[in-house]
Amino acid sequence: MTEMDDRPARAARTIYDDQRAARAIYDDQRAKRPIGRLAGGLHPRDLTEAFKVQDGVIARYLAGGFGEISGWKIALTSKVQQQRFHVDHPFEGAMFATLMHASPHTVKASDYLQLGAESEIVLKLGRDLPASCAPYTRESVAEAVSACMAGIEIADLRDFAKTAIDATVLVSDNAMARGCVAGPEVADWRKLDLGAARCRMIVNGESVGEGHGRDALGHPLEALAWLANRLVERGRPLKAGHLVMTGSLVAARALAPGEELVTAIDGLGEARLRVT
Repeated sequence: MTEMDDRPARAARTIYDDQRAARAIYDDQRAKRPIGRLAGGLHPRDLTEAFKVQDGVIARYLAGGFGEISGWKIALTSKVQQQRFHVDHPFEGAMFATLMHASPHTVKASDYLQLGAESEIVLKLGRDLPASCAPYTRESVAEAVSACMAGIEIADLRDFAKTAIDATVLVSDNAMARGCVAGPEVADWRKLDLGAARCRMIVNGESVGEGHGRDALGHPLEALAWLANRLVERGRPLKAGHLVMTGSLVAARALAPGEELVTAIDGLGEARLRVT
């Protein structure tokens, strides 16, 4: 066979198998194995491939009894975190109906390899944000928000600090999202300055960190506008009823049995997560 004849065969060998990669990640998550780069040539080579893997992971959750997509989280909303993972933008991960909870909520630490949590402002959509109305701005998405609330993102950190990982790992892993705990809905949120709202993370009655609404992409509504435009690009536009976790306002915290974490946000009340 000549070199020219061999080109199609060599090209075929370089095609990336995102579905195999998605299956491996989904299996690792369910088996509570540590997060890391996939072996055997399965690791995505760039963020484009990583998002294809994330799509495959999402499909497996949808088929695996976790319910429909009920919201999204935004990750790497601070410049410090973006620099750590060598990107200049945030990214998103899907959340599913059976993993969305009203406060207070209790989880078992044994259901996770390394249970973690973040304190965030959660926005609830009262109407769709379709592709036909894009691009979205802070002002246009504000009209679609029916309520705001204090929230806790549940994550399985899966020993990520023990392994050298990059943004392709986090993206393909669906941003380590394992659920949301949302406090009572605040419908008159427009009276509040969400950017200036102080957020406190409290563990077993002791404050362990503070932040403000502006610490995630400058303002929660800026984060929502970014996500709305991003999901239009992906063909997964935000819908009425979706909850959006707008980004961590305090550094993620690992939790152990017997601990209770509270997110307290000025004007938005509290969300509570207990660990057994």
